[in-house]
Amino acid sequence: MADIIAGDEINLLEQKHKKEKKELQAQIQVLKKTAKNDKTKKKELTAEIVKLEADLEERHRKENEELQNGCSREPIEPEVSDKDETDYEIAKQKVSKAQKRRNKKMQQEKNREKEIMLQEQENLHGPRNIENQEMSARLQQRKLKVYSIPSDGDCLYRAVSHQLETKYNKSKSVDELRKDVATHIRQNKDEFMLFMCHPDTGFNLTDVEFEEYCNKITNTKEWGGDIEIRALSNCLKCPITVIQATGPVAIEQGTEFSGPPLIITYHRHIFSLGEHYNSTEVLNEDD
Repeated sequence: MADIIAGDEINLLEQKHKKEKKELQAQIQVLKKTAKNDKTKKKELTAEIVKLEADLEERHRKENEELQNGCSREPIEPEVSDKDETDYEIAKQKVSKAQKRRNKKMQQEKNREKEIMLQEQENLHGPRNIENQEMSARLQQRKLKVYSIPSDGDCLYRAVSHQLETKYNKSKSVDELRKDVATHIRQNKDEFMLFMCHPDTGFNLTDVEFEEYCNKITNTKEWGGDIEIRALSNCLKCPITVIQATGPVAIEQGTEFSGPPLIITYHRHIFSLGEHYNSTEVLNEDD
């Protein structure tokens, strides 16, 4: 029985390692796309990829060693009937879809935490820390501080959703905001098409490309920018202020609308994988 379990554990570990390698390659391809046409990002990304591959290889090596050491001890197993052994094999193979989703979400969180830890190890005089210091100074002038938003592609919409709850006590999900933005851009195609161009060619979008652009807003985690911020301001009928660390202190959208502005922050260097939006909250005395 011990040999059976050991053999199964080895097979399962090999399958797990193959899957993780495949997932890493897919992740690397996505990262490469984010750094396209940006030499600085490509250089940062190359170092990031080497680190990710080395970490995965080292973890796999340790897991193999731990399993081999565990198998070599040949622990004594209690007598198990054929029926119990069959039940054990069936139970081990049955992993619910819900559990798979939970496992995937946990892995995503671990990857994000690891990314943040790597960023914390940057040189104190690196662009990220310089940006953070300048951002904090600019926010303090408004008696505000950063409210962190996950870097999952939905950061703009999550930041705006948080601001809506804070400033207007309104609840709007990310999916609802994405749908509203795509609908508004479609309904005002002539206005928005003037500012939309293909990232590779620089030419204005065709009708087909325009529709693909809107579909990505609704159906994917496509990152949002100035166009989406303008559309959000129009949809919500309220001003939006974007605080940044370099250049103009703030970029205002929807100044024609009344009411307190939704104040979010734009970061160029907070993550090595690309730009990011956070929300804000009131600075208290303890801060």
